[in-house]
Amino acid sequence: MEEEPPIYRLPHDTLHQIFSSLPLRQIILCRSLSKFFHHLLTTPSFLHLLSTTHPPLHLLALRHPHRHNHHHHSHNHNHPFHLFDPDHNTWLHFPLDFLPFHSPLPVASSHGLLYLWAEPNSPRPNNLNSPPTKSLVACNPLTRQFRVLPHLGSAWSRHGCVLVDSDNRVMVLTELAALYCNSTSHWLKFSSNLPSKPRSPVLIGDSAFALCDVGSPWRSQWKLYSCRVAAATSTAWSRLERHEWGDVFDILRRPRLVRGDRNRILMVGGLKSSFSLNSPCSTILILRLDLDSLEWDEAARMPPEMFRCFQESSKFKVFGAGDRVCFSAKRIGKLALWDHRAPKGAEWRWIDNLPGNGDGLYRGFVFEGRLNALP
Repeated sequence: MEEEPPIYRLPHDTLHQIFSSLPLRQIILCRSLSKFFHHLLTTPSFLHLLSTTHPPLHLLALRHPHRHNHHHHSHNHNHPFHLFDPDHNTWLHFPLDFLPFHSPLPVASSHGLLYLWAEPNSPRPNNLNSPPTKSLVACNPLTRQFRVLPHLGSAWSRHGCVLVDSDNRVMVLTELAALYCNSTSHWLKFSSNLPSKPRSPVLIGDSAFALCDVGSPWRSQWKLYSCRVAAATSTAWSRLERHEWGDVFDILRRPRLVRGDRNRILMVGGLKSSFSLNSPCSTILILRLDLDSLEWDEAARMPPEMFRCFQESSKFKVFGAGDRVCFSAKRIGKLALWDHRAPKGAEWRWIDNLPGNGDGLYRGFVFEGRLNALP
């Protein structure tokens, strides 16, 4: 019989002190060494110790591509959760096999919690042709704890956009209605009164913001809408505009919103070279709106040699938060990253080695790894 390694005989307190000196990403890797280490490095006392000594991980998470086939019932679809660490230029992969669901689809994150749509593993009753029942699940992939939110119909998972904030408030938004859930754990439903399908909605503080197209069938005209998210009786959206803004919404093609740092919104899109209907774009522009002063400024523009890769693609995806924004387009095989935290001159770079075949449109969000986040 093999003798157990001497390290197993050290007091747990001593081992906790030793391991707490490692960076968080290495502690996560050490958990997979053996059952002993997994138990040692996931005890509540150790997690509490780490939460006081280790800052959160700032990672970029990918959503699984091509997963909109809701009638696919294979049970072996627990893909790992792919994350990119911009500070160390490495990919991390968190298994989601601790969830008793199949096909979990990560869609949003806030303050260390990951939110995903998931189907229960148990066989579905009676009519197999009925759409699968989906629930929103909040989990912490670092501590492998989870909580299922009150059940929602499948239409919400197909058409709803999930927004979350640091107070564990969750909003599921469609063109016609919004559902809102806070710590009381039940959904409140509101009519949305928006003029069109909300594009790239974001939650900042106690308000939600979205772009809506108020133009004609042959020409888009984007406007910014906002509403206060409170547990009141309605969420009335109103158009946010200022005369001084001029044609800020007309200079961008296919604009998207991204949550900025502090009280700011980023608006990202192709910079039109003129106001003519089909004018080509000269680059991708990142504008920034300060919600306190309601003034716009330019945050960044993509370098010409990088933009050449996006020029062919009329559709590109944008995701991120704070001062990091990612761009993906078909057939490029890598992501472009604007990282405002990087030293001046190194703000734009490519992210390679994408999981999967690497030629699709990648969507994603920012994930802040925290060991003390409780679902």
